[in-house]
Amino acid sequence: MKRILITGKNSYVGNSFGKWLENYPGKYEVDKISLRDANWKKIDFSKYDSILHVAGIAHVSTNPKMKEKYYKVNRDLTIDVAKKAKDEGVSQFIFMSSIIVYGDSMNNTAYINKDTIPKPSNFYGKSKLEAEEGIKPLENDKFKIAIIRPPMIYGKNSKGNYPRLAEFARRIPVFPDFENKRSMLHIDNLSEFIRLLIENEERGLFFPQNLEYVTTSEMVKMIAEVHGKRIKTTKFFNPFLSMLRNRIVLVNKVFGDLIYEKSLSDYKVDYRILDLKASIESTESRD
Repeated sequence: MKRILITGKNSYVGNSFGKWLENYPGKYEVDKISLRDANWKKIDFSKYDSILHVAGIAHVSTNPKMKEKYYKVNRDLTIDVAKKAKDEGVSQFIFMSSIIVYGDSMNNTAYINKDTIPKPSNFYGKSKLEAEEGIKPLENDKFKIAIIRPPMIYGKNSKGNYPRLAEFARRIPVFPDFENKRSMLHIDNLSEFIRLLIENEERGLFFPQNLEYVTTSEMVKMIAEVHGKRIKTTKFFNPFLSMLRNRIVLVNKVFGDLIYEKSLSDYKVDYRILDLKASIESTESRD
């Protein structure tokens, strides 16, 4: 049995992963801790095989007043937890970073391959990248570090851009038929990927994503269909969207391109439990 510690009691990824492991009874023992105060420093890490570090500030902000907090939580706290894990004999540390370390397609980073150099464009991305750089020197043969840079994560009860888009899909009759591509990752696919990293005691840099790229208009239609609606799509707005998506952040989030080269996301074991259609049905189900 592997013993796993998840940092971040209120984390969507952490809680979803803990629930996912219930599909494998008797194989994993999971504890969760909060890092909101200093009490975590008193906890004995030595009994754990792996630590999944998902605690941090997840939303993106350009407010200068938030800068110090981003670095304190996303970078400094990550390094402190990793140091404690190494000192107390934990064999694997998994850090949840983000595709945002590459910036966004407004900065001409639409297609990411193995040669793409990270170029974060906000505090969130910079703090995540500096956390990666801060923990890498800690690694050795007895302390393996796995860094995950996922694209947008979605799933039932997820937060962020997906639920906003789903709300639109349930309410509006018409949506732009605009051709774009996004890498996305359903929470079940991510959870299974993390499980495999732990099971195989992996180390290194990882880029999991769904098998299919997502076109926003197609996804909106899928969401609507799950709720018994049909949305008409139109190309009428496309010239305006083409002009605005590299100038306005909100338009870029919905209609911009941001993808990983597919080979970056290959793994020796299949972790993609759900295809896109099944993942939308699962996310939008009322169960």
